[in-house]
Amino acid sequence: MLNHLISIFLLIFLSVFIQSSNAIEPSNPVKKTFQKARPAGKQNPIFKGETVINRTAKKSSRHIQNPTEFSNGAITSTEIFKKIRGIHITSWGAGSRKLRGKLLKNIDNSIINTVIVAIKETDGRVYIPGVKIANTYGSTLKAIPRPKEMMEDFDKRGIYTIARIVVFKDSFLPEISPEFGVKNPDGDLWKDRKGGTWTDPYNKKIWKYNIEVAKRAAELGFDEIQFDYIRYPSEGNISECRYSKPHSSKNAINNIANFLKYANKHLKPFNVKISAAVFGLTTTAKTDMGIGQDIKLIADNTDFVYPMMYPSHYYPGAYSLKNPDSEPYKVINFGLNDALKKLGKDYYKLRPYLQDFSIGHRYGPHEVRAQILAAKFNSLESWILWNPSNRYNWKALTPGSYRSFIDPYYMDSNQKAESREEN
Repeated sequence: MLNHLISIFLLIFLSVFIQSSNAIEPSNPVKKTFQKARPAGKQNPIFKGETVINRTAKKSSRHIQNPTEFSNGAITSTEIFKKIRGIHITSWGAGSRKLRGKLLKNIDNSIINTVIVAIKETDGRVYIPGVKIANTYGSTLKAIPRPKEMMEDFDKRGIYTIARIVVFKDSFLPEISPEFGVKNPDGDLWKDRKGGTWTDPYNKKIWKYNIEVAKRAAELGFDEIQFDYIRYPSEGNISECRYSKPHSSKNAINNIANFLKYANKHLKPFNVKISAAVFGLTTTAKTDMGIGQDIKLIADNTDFVYPMMYPSHYYPGAYSLKNPDSEPYKVINFGLNDALKKLGKDYYKLRPYLQDFSIGHRYGPHEVRAQILAAKFNSLESWILWNPSNRYNWKALTPGSYRSFIDPYYMDSNQKAESREEN
């Protein structure tokens, strides 16, 4: 009990001390810039600090200019990025009025301001209606039968919305159209350890198929499109994978970058941010790990990058840790240190996925806060929590808890209103 109290005291002390001394800011703050200018049209939410202006509102003429410098040159930005504190929600959790209502009640009493919704998963099913090509192949599964109603629930709370689309891992499409699938040397569909199939990342028809899903999500009003599983297979006998084009590490890396360029081109009219979810170890690995993911090249072609840095997914001995799953702070700390060295000026694009589920070591509020603190102490205050069943440690996400352990200067909407009245 005494040790627990001492641990809590130290966390509070460190948080206040570092915040007040501004020690968490890098000596050369990371520059915030865009890959490209967004066209006029549908406006994303404009954020001024923590204030949300609805996407239908006119864009403010006020800009907070925050020019910053990095060792390899100066970059100026007039765009302010919101600090996103988010959770991932399954399609069924988001699509059900009852389940969504329970989640929104918890969100209303928390510091969460962002949701990532699964629009297409590894089973290959497309969970929103209105995607013509998905209807053609029979892959539509209306887990979100009333998407406009769902988006209205998010919009009226000022929640930033991200549509997550699994791209190349697909257990549906290759089974009905084998020409789209990764093959084995015999010409049959290659399958991973769990019997799952993959679409061929080199096949441009697969690119178009997934972009059509992304376009529909953008039409519904999602602020950001996140592509997941933009990689090659890793589980199973991958030496037997056969593709429609010559395959090598170099070709794989370039192909992933080309897919993202294709996505940028075709989604540009919709004025949405584009991001990618990647392996957590991409922040550290010196190779593409055989999956075609080069985090620097991916960052070059996206607005944001989300490494899935779940401590339970790191092998024993990673970062010299005997059991990374039981060392959540250290895993995130080491991984982000390496990411800064890799990404340089694009480091600000990082928004790590953090673990809020248990596989071996039990994860509770303490483990969730440890990861958030590690991100904060590495100059990142945007993150997403992942739980496959939407069962989050809400006790770690209350405004009071967040102020006590993470950010003593955090103000929720009620406090901001009171502060404005006082001033």
